[in-house]
Amino acid sequence: MEYRRLGKSGLQLSVLSFGSWVTFHGQVDDSLSDRLMGLAYDNGINFFDNAEIYALGESEKMMGRVLKRKNWDRTSYTVSSKAYFGWRGANNKPNQTGLSRKHLVEACHEALQRMELDYLDLFYCHRPDRNVPIEEVVWTMTNLIQQGKILYWGTSEWTAAEIMHAHMIARQYNLIGPVVEQPEYNLFRREKVEVEYAQIYKNEGLGTTIFSPLASGILTGKYNKGVPEGSRLSLEGYEWLRNRNLLEDNLARVAILQTVADQLGTSLATLSIAWCIANPNVSSAILGATKEEQLKENLKALEVYPKLTKEVMHEIDTIMGTAPRVPTH
Repeated sequence: MEYRRLGKSGLQLSVLSFGSWVTFHGQVDDSLSDRLMGLAYDNGINFFDNAEIYALGESEKMMGRVLKRKNWDRTSYTVSSKAYFGWRGANNKPNQTGLSRKHLVEACHEALQRMELDYLDLFYCHRPDRNVPIEEVVWTMTNLIQQGKILYWGTSEWTAAEIMHAHMIARQYNLIGPVVEQPEYNLFRREKVEVEYAQIYKNEGLGTTIFSPLASGILTGKYNKGVPEGSRLSLEGYEWLRNRNLLEDNLARVAILQTVADQLGTSLATLSIAWCIANPNVSSAILGATKEEQLKENLKALEVYPKLTKEVMHEIDTIMGTAPRVPTH
């Protein structure tokens, strides 16, 4: 396993990490989640990602049960949660969502209870909240760090301007700014990570824990001939994800990309994950898996990404046609 520092922080994360979105409680049970997390940990993965909204809190409970059974040294792994959406779904009342001090503090306590932990290594603001002053957010996260309930805080799906505003407030009041952003990053969605955040890597040392490296499975090639039963895009409630990703044009490009995977003697999924971690600004790529074989295959990305020469990367860009235009001034 390779480990990368999370931005300018001292924290080292495995370049491949393991997440629970959609899968935990929705697609895998306790027994399988135990085996998957064990396989991840045994292969050097030290970051496990979660959020209050995943399976409306049940995902965190499941991860907590696994961690308790495994009894790994708590100092050997990192765990995250995220707050914004709440966990009560349609029953959320005012103050049970968003980034108010009240919700952030209570969401942190609830995540700790569900996962049976004393502290979170990473705590994310799962979306920006334009109804809450950024000062309130930065103060709250700083307070949680000072109380020892979280060690680092970050953002997810924030704009560069919003992240920089948080840093400006942190400097102004001598508070602690965000060290990490969790954006979507894959061969279809590149703009934020490659262009929008470019200056923040240099100026603030932003780390990234990217999600959806396989574009919800589109980049595995398994959807090229329809939607397999039991797959993520077949699940009820994820129609929005299917409509967003399952496009004829996307599938056509993935079919051609298979030729590059064949040349390298690897799978489309492994190639696509390797492509993500070939970007030095990616601190960690979060994997999601419902089968042990799937996770083992994804872990091979560590062997593939050193093979991604300039020529191979250019060939991938030519096939996909998704490289964002980088400003020249």
